[in-house]
Amino acid sequence: MSASPAPAEPTPALRARPLVACLLATRPAFLGVTLFACLIGLAVAHGSGVVIDTGKALLTVCFALVAHAGINVLNDFYDARSGADAANTERVFPFTGGSRFIQNGVLSEAETGRLGWALMAAVVPAGLWLAWHAGPGLILIGLAGLTLGWAYTAPPLALVSRGLGELAVAAGWLIVVIGTDFVQRGGFALAPFKAGLSYALLVAAILFINEFPDLRGDAAAGKRTLVVRLGPHSAKWMFLGTLIVAYGWLVLMVGRDQLPQGAAAAALTLILSFRAARHLLAHADEPAELAPAIKLTIAAANLHGLVLAATLAFGRWPGAVQ
Repeated sequence: MSASPAPAEPTPALRARPLVACLLATRPAFLGVTLFACLIGLAVAHGSGVVIDTGKALLTVCFALVAHAGINVLNDFYDARSGADAANTERVFPFTGGSRFIQNGVLSEAETGRLGWALMAAVVPAGLWLAWHAGPGLILIGLAGLTLGWAYTAPPLALVSRGLGELAVAAGWLIVVIGTDFVQRGGFALAPFKAGLSYALLVAAILFINEFPDLRGDAAAGKRTLVVRLGPHSAKWMFLGTLIVAYGWLVLMVGRDQLPQGAAAAALTLILSFRAARHLLAHADEPAELAPAIKLTIAAANLHGLVLAATLAFGRWPGAVQ
């Protein structure tokens, strides 16, 4: 069976449809990882015996999705300014190399920057309202998440260029889980950390594998990602290690009665993750061959999040949840 053709990159014709262009510039197909992080946070709160406030839950999900959309746009803006996306000739679109909206003449750099900051500003009223009703600790959570998202590519921190991108992404999506739980619970707890870490690491694995086809473009632009620093042959083993830690953490938490036994079902997604790793081990320095591994990594993270949320929401939690 022949492989399906790659999606076409955006063209300047989209400028005639500005609202559609702005929506697509946020890369909506990739916002699902934030939705599932929110669902995990809600599931943990529900499993803790908290009665879910539907209005707050919906606002939290919208707040998180808009924040993620803004971060995506700002990442494109700063990658354009650094020259990383323009130098990326081996990208695997639409997964790596940015949205191509700036490079293909759909939006200018300035328009992209304004859109990104407008989306980030839009989350502030919702965040403050939620903090007013849930507790001031949510302001710290929100600031931490937005700062990580901005600092991921933006100078002077540019965490991804310092080899800290994976850590920032794992922390960012763990913050989404913790923040969603906080809104419902009205305080901090260990349970969302215990429940969300495996998922956060799998989301970081998406970033990690996306860096392989971007290697030469990133290196040419001085964007020293972890893959640039280690080289593909060493980085591929660290990618495998990230997967092992993610699934090992989940098994450990279930085995130590920190999570419902049913949550172990989310570990079945390792079938997809390790198929991706096997493909990466064989083709780490062949960008054109990495699309199947990237797709498997994305599917594993999303399915893991969905199964984990369902089992946490409806499973029997051992003892008292903290």
